[in-house]
Amino acid sequence: MPRFVDRVVIHVKGGDGGNGCASVHREKFKPLGGPDGGNGGRGGSVILVVDPQVHTLLDFHFRPHIVAPSGKQGMGSNRDGAAGEDLEVKVPDGTVVLDENGRLLADLVGAGTRFEAAKGGRGGLGNAALASRTRKAPGFALLGEKGEARDLILELKTVADVGLIGFPSAGKSSLVSAISAARPKIADYPFTTLTPNLGVVSAGEHTYTVADVPGLIPGASEGRGLGLEFLRHIERCAVLVHVVDCAAPEPGRDPISDIEALEAELAAYTPTLQGDSTLGDLAERPRAVVLNKIDVPDARELAEMVRDEVAQRFGWPVFAVSTVTREGLRPLTFALWEMVASYRAAQPEILPRRPVIRPVPVDATGFTVEPDGGGGFVVTGERPERWVAQTDFNNDEAVGYLADRLARLGVEDELLRLGAKPGCEVTIGDVTFEWEPQTPAGVDVVPSGRGTDARLNQSERPTAAERKAARRERRRPSGGDV
Repeated sequence: MPRFVDRVVIHVKGGDGGNGCASVHREKFKPLGGPDGGNGGRGGSVILVVDPQVHTLLDFHFRPHIVAPSGKQGMGSNRDGAAGEDLEVKVPDGTVVLDENGRLLADLVGAGTRFEAAKGGRGGLGNAALASRTRKAPGFALLGEKGEARDLILELKTVADVGLIGFPSAGKSSLVSAISAARPKIADYPFTTLTPNLGVVSAGEHTYTVADVPGLIPGASEGRGLGLEFLRHIERCAVLVHVVDCAAPEPGRDPISDIEALEAELAAYTPTLQGDSTLGDLAERPRAVVLNKIDVPDARELAEMVRDEVAQRFGWPVFAVSTVTREGLRPLTFALWEMVASYRAAQPEILPRRPVIRPVPVDATGFTVEPDGGGGFVVTGERPERWVAQTDFNNDEAVGYLADRLARLGVEDELLRLGAKPGCEVTIGDVTFEWEPQTPAGVDVVPSGRGTDARLNQSERPTAAERKAARRERRRPSGGDV
């Protein structure tokens, strides 16, 4: 049986960027023809796309993990790795994207609307792209950047022109079925409707949509009943219609008290969209009142008695209808269309959103250095953290290249200014270093063999040549001298 799901938590991850390639061109009579390692391909991004054929978030309920393809590694002969394809994920019209803290990220309305949920990582540069005047044949390449990973909340807010609200068993589902081709479940017990029902209504040459919101009760804005689950579906409605059951058997209830109780819940409800909604605040939406079930004699008498009083107290148009005999339905459908059309026409024109480009200030360093409270320092910033993540720490030349980049950015000077001592721990991203200020970072590189850096020879770490010799020693067969 199909299920209606209107709120899910998904885990999205962009594809990782491919690693760059460290290669040297070799051919006959050209043993060292220069670096020719290609760049790694970028990782694919996860993109949410509005599709009119999708009406629920059910697929995400069963498959919440979404991962985009990663980029391929670069190869020799200047061959770049293939980029990972963007993964387009279809979502219903009216989907709202929130972060883990409930902050609004995107309001997806209209077929084809797109939102980049997780960005793919950049591909690492090959050694051909890293060659310079002083480093003519780099013996290293940059690693690919990891794709963005985060948790998102998707909420579906029904896109409808008219929202029907009322107490349970007020006849909202019957009204939708009577004025449209929708066939919602109808029964004589409260909370029959557990999911919003959407119907298309024809008023002459015009059509509009009507949403049946599950029954509300006092305290709905605080979570009682089904209030918080479905109050969100009225946020996009241009017109709100109070459906009042004039044949309600409960003592102490009357149409005016029912309307006032629901209006108090609407006033207490805080919409997620708030100022970002193009329809404004809920209190400003046009209202109408439908006095339902006048086919019952007592209900008709009550409707005639309170009709003028409701119109005078609230100032809204009032309609007396019967979904059984269809009395009063035709004037109601045309009146609702006029209210929808006039309200839509009064709203400002929605202009396509333009991308906002915020240039980085000239004097911005792009990083910050703060003490960690234990004698060390923590460096934060987009560029330093990305550079560290792209560095192969098993390659001395790559580590020296990283030191040069950090020195040119000003990290060394900032550490000295803050009083960093030799040997103190400096953390950038997920890597912690022992800072050695005597390393002449930022100066011209003295060639010392591919994969090595003369500035790091004094460190206790084994060099690339030492590691290669150790591997040969381990592979040498045992059994005495030969």
